[in-house]
Amino acid sequence: MDVTVTLKQIQDRIGAAAARARRDPKEVTLVAVSKYATIKQIQQLITAGQRDFGESRVQNLQARHQEVRDWLTETMADGEQIAGQIKWHMIGHLQRNKAAAAMETCELIHSVDSLRLAEHLNDLASRREKAIPILMEVNTSGEESKNGVPIPAAIHMAEQFETLAHLQLVGLMTMARQTANPEETRHSFTTLREIFQELRFRKICGPHFKHLSMGMSGDFEIAIEEGSTLVRIGSAIFGAQHEPAMELGT
Repeated sequence: MDVTVTLKQIQDRIGAAAARARRDPKEVTLVAVSKYATIKQIQQLITAGQRDFGESRVQNLQARHQEVRDWLTETMADGEQIAGQIKWHMIGHLQRNKAAAAMETCELIHSVDSLRLAEHLNDLASRREKAIPILMEVNTSGEESKNGVPIPAAIHMAEQFETLAHLQLVGLMTMARQTANPEETRHSFTTLREIFQELRFRKICGPHFKHLSMGMSGDFEIAIEEGSTLVRIGSAIFGAQHEPAMELGT
């Protein structure tokens, strides 16, 4: 699979979905989820201009980060500069015992789903010079199998997150139910957007609160139509026929 071709196809679909919603495509950041990618495919995307990558496992995140940095610094004259442009996103469930490792590598943690985890991240962040940007994950599908803050608790949880001085709540994240019904999918995204708007209306969150992380390979166009600013796409770019190269645990 030529990932530069599929990347262009996804970019075109993002542009079309944004146009339907009368949005600027530049408002939407494509996070390429590299779980199923080879290092060569990641290199091809970087060469094509892709700069945001996501991983759902901390050890994979660390390994990918190091692989990419080594490749850039060893093979390109401006490798250090490009490496500094790459942004890594932690998109999977984060265990507290892996939080410090995640913070060392990633630009944004999408999946903060409890006050306990937020407080732990805040304690870790207190040793740094700047606040850590996070997204609060909300379970908008209501499925017991999914992580995330329950819908009725979302406003209050965001208020609690905002009291943590070393965290910066920059938005919300969700995963829609896997279903063939697009309106059911849309409902999950609409619900997250409404929570987001309520938080802004109440002025609970600060000026950095501007992101909605929603939409994956099968539903990102609906998510963009409903206001997503971060779409997490893996199999639509890389294919899903290969097992992850590094399945090292969460």
